[in-house]
Amino acid sequence: MELFLQSKNWEEFQKSLGRKVWRVNKILVIKHNLPFGKSYLYAPKCRGDFLNKDFLNKTKKIAKKEKSIFLKTEPIQVVEDKLDLGKIGLKKSKNIQPQKTLILDITKPEKELMKNMHYKTRYNIRLAERKNIKIEKNKDSFEDFWRLVKKTTERDKFKPHPKEYYKKMLKIPGVKLFLALIPSSTEQTRPKIIAANIVVFYKKQAIYLHGTSDYNYRNLMAPYLLQWKQILEAKKKECIEYDFWGIDEEKWPGVTRFKKGFSGKEIKYIGAYDMIFKKCWYFVYKVVKKII
Repeated sequence: MELFLQSKNWEEFQKSLGRKVWRVNKILVIKHNLPFGKSYLYAPKCRGDFLNKDFLNKTKKIAKKEKSIFLKTEPIQVVEDKLDLGKIGLKKSKNIQPQKTLILDITKPEKELMKNMHYKTRYNIRLAERKNIKIEKNKDSFEDFWRLVKKTTERDKFKPHPKEYYKKMLKIPGVKLFLALIPSSTEQTRPKIIAANIVVFYKKQAIYLHGTSDYNYRNLMAPYLLQWKQILEAKKKECIEYDFWGIDEEKWPGVTRFKKGFSGKEIKYIGAYDMIFKKCWYFVYKVVKKII
């Protein structure tokens, strides 16, 4: 199944961010600027069978014109496919997108999906319901989402995308903002948003792309109910898969444990590969990346 990162909508989104894009043998290639007038080219989650010498030759011509140091590709082939990209000169490199993910088959009945969950996940969903947590979709609440993103990134010590990145992403058709709220106790106060997720609905797949929550309200278990309602929404839209978009027991043990609680099949892709155009500059780029 083609992933949304190769879709026309994602292509338009990249253009809205000011990035140059090309279609090379149907593969979306995106230019990312680097200091000193350099750049690199990026083909996210593309079909590995399209990566051939003709594709690379055409990409080299773009790279020469755009002063690109390398091309990074991330084929959607899984490890078992044994796709040998070294034969055409690609070198294994560091991933941008998660290499492992968890995909839930949501063609199963609702009761079966619930039954297959870890018992603590089921308990936490019901706890959130008892705590009267409400779930809604509302892109107008973007500022609340951004407030939570800043709190989460400060707490967990990682850098978010710029504010405009998320704002423009929510303009993509099929991208929804889901919110978990504590209802207001009086008419004068507005409901408090304590968790929010960005979900992409593309063809027959739903992708949980970004999530954030208020740690001060962790005892209400809102993220569990929020995730469950998103899965049910995907079923209503007749999606067949729900992609939790990234697991890693070493890097993100808590998030991975949370996602695995919903069940699903673990998928491991072959990871990222680079075609190097300028060896000296590529070495400099790798050294700088390690420092920062």
